Formats: sequence, C-alpha cells, structure tokens
Amino acid sequence: MGKGSVSFPRKILRRRNKKSTEMQPKQTDHINNFINSNPNNSVGVVPTSSAKPKKKTGNARLWMKFNQFGESEVSELDKSAIIKRVSIPARDLRILGPVFSQSSNILAREKAMVVNLEFIKAIVTAEEVLLLDPLCQEVIPFVEQLKQQLPHNRQPKTHEVGAEAAEGLQSELPFEFQVLEIALEVVCTYLDSNVADLERNAYPVLDELARNVSTKNLELVRSLKSTLTRLLARVQKVRDELEHLLDDNEDMAQLYLTRKFIQNQQSEALMGTMGSNSNVTIGPNLRRLDSNKSASLITSNRFDDHDDVEDLEMLLEAYFMQLDGTRNKILSVREYIDDTEDYVNIQLDNQRNELIQLQLTLTIASFAIAVETLIAGTFGMNIPCLLYRIEGIFGPIVGGSSAGCFLMFLLMLAYARWKKLLGS
Repeated sequence: MGKGSVSFPRKILRRRNKKSTEMQPKQTDHINNFINSNPNNSVGVVPTSSAKPKKKTGNARLWMKFNQFGESEVSELDKSAIIKRVSIPARDLRILGPVFSQSSNILAREKAMVVNLEFIKAIVTAEEVLLLDPLCQEVIPFVEQLKQQLPHNRQPKTHEVGAEAAEGLQSELPFEFQVLEIALEVVCTYLDSNVADLERNAYPVLDELARNVSTKNLELVRSLKSTLTRLLARVQKVRDELEHLLDDNEDMAQLYLTRKFIQNQQSEALMGTMGSNSNVTIGPNLRRLDSNKSASLITSNRFDDHDDVEDLEMLLEAYFMQLDGTRNKILSVREYIDDTEDYVNIQLDNQRNELIQLQLTLTIASFAIAVETLIAGTFGMNIPCLLYRIEGIFGPIVGGSSAGCFLMFLLMLAYARWKKLLGS
C-alpha cells in the first residue's frame, strides 16, 4: 500500500512535466510554421530553431535580427534580453512601445541607435539591427528593402583593426547608416504615397463642393481636413527630428557607431601592445612618455573624427528636403481647401444678401398694401359719412387709393436703391 502511494504521484508529476514542455515552444512553433508554410514569402527570414525553445516571459515581443551580411532571424525576446544585448537603458524601449506609436525619434547611445520612425521601430548597432514586429503589414516593405540592399555576397570576416579598416569605412556608408537610409526611404515613400492619395481624393471633392454646397459634400470636406491634419502632423514630426539632428553636430557624431567600434578596438589593441611591450626593461620616464604619446594620439584621432559628420549630414539633408517637399504638397492642398471654403462662404454670403434684399422688397410692398387696407377698413366702418350718398364714387376712391399706395411703394423702393440697400 505504501509502495503504490509513492509511485502514483511520480507518474502524475511526469505527465505534468511532459505537458509543460510541450506547451513552451507553442508560440515559436506557430511563427515558424507561418514562415515555413510560405517558402517564397517576400519577407525572406530565417526561422529560429525550435529544438531548444527559450523560456518566454509575459512581456516578450517578436523581433527580427538582421546582421551586416544580410542574414536574418526571428525570435521572441523580452526587455531584459534586449537591454543586455544592445546595452541601452530601459526607457529607450518605452519609446518603441505603443504609447509613442505616432512619434518620431532617432536616439544615439554608446553602442546602439534607437530608431522610431512611424511604423519602423528598430535598434541598430554596428553589427546588426533588431526590428520590432517584423510581420506587420506596414513593416514588410522595410524588411524587403533590408534583404535586397544589405550585402549578401560579402562573407563574414574578422574585425580588422588599423588603416585598412579605416579606409574601408570611408569607401562606403557604415552599416548603421545603410539601415537608417533604408528606414528613411521607406518612411518617406509611405508618406509620399499617402499625400498622393490625399491629392487624388481632395481636388474632385473640393471642386464638387464649389459647384454644389450640400451636406454630403461638406461632410466629405470635413473628413478630408481631418486626414490632412493627421498626415501633416506625422510628416512634421519626422521632419523636425531630422532638423534637430542637422542642427547638432555632436548628436550626429554620436550616431557613428562603426567609427566608435573601430576606435574602441584600436584602443584595446594599442593598450594590449603597450602591455606586451612593458616586459622589455626600459626606464620609467620613457615608459610614461610613450604612454602619454599613445593616449594623445588616440584622443586626437577621436576629436578629428568627431567633427567629420559630412556623410551623415548629406544623408539627412537629402531626406529632409524630400520631407519638406512632401510637407509643401500638404500645405498646398490645405491652401486649396481654404480657398474653396472662402469661395463657398462668399457664395453663401451672396445668397444671404439676396434673401435680405427680397425681404426688404416684400416689407415695402406690405407697407403699401397696409395703407390701402387702412383706407378700405375706414370706409368699412358703420360711420355716417356724406360720401356714402354719392353715386359712382366707389371706383374713383378704390383706384385713387391703389394708385397712391403703388406710388408710395415705388418711392420707397427708389429710396432703398439710392441708399444701396437693394441691388440694381
């Protein structure tokens, strides 16, 4: 009896452990099945291996990793893993959250660059880029551009330190700027397409409103203005962020991640060389002099490179001008809307003035008719009068009073025209 009581819970525990291990890779298998079921998908990512599934936490999100050789990998990472991997503070991850979904930021950190441009939310280092929510419909064009433009044919090499690496850096844009350029190109293209759709829908609606002022057309214009305001705000945010970077050379210099990476490796290599040479017996004064020269050389190189931001400045200026042109298109549509509204208001004012003139004319006619009614009412009273005894006087009195009232109407109408209260 005691033996059976010991073995039965073990069996249940074994079943529970088996069930829990089967449930752990469930979400990762779902993503891998989605990718593997589309061998010719446009994203072209390399799925992560599900042989050893990682333990997922509650705040894990889907990330795609691209390295500088065009290799990609999709995985789920939590905040602690991202912070440990790219060495950024936790507040930078909040910028990539849903609260700041409509904001635009390009932040420089010691070893990474945080990019939050519209729907593109990425963390770029000197060697790789981590892209948040890569399966989103708006992010897929950015993923395709990364796969097309990142160098496939270049094989991974060990990091070379020295003059050859510096010359290679000068020959082409660094990896982080290539990613930034692709991101800006995708965002600018997306905003340009939205502006083109806005222009294509705006002008026919505004022309129809100018021809026919109706409730339906006014509602369409109101919706159009709301879309224009939101689109202008989005373009303005990206444009202001680029303008902020262009105005500050220090911020632009901090974005040179590859340069800082090479400088750090040069410093480590130089310090290692100094440490290996320290075994040679030399005087303490000469050793201190050699150390000071090496440190001053590294510092001078850093300050020289710190001021060299021409490549990034040219890159940002090009897209700043493109965003400025997009903004001008939106402003031209808004000016056309304002002109149409002014034209509609003029039309409404003109109709209102015509109604006022008609009301004034009817008021004058009513006054003239009221005078004749007063005369008729006076004769209708049962009052003794000598005119009742005269035969054939009815016609002259009615005709005379009517003619007098009509003459009074013409005089009052002429006075109103003389005072320019009525149009000609």
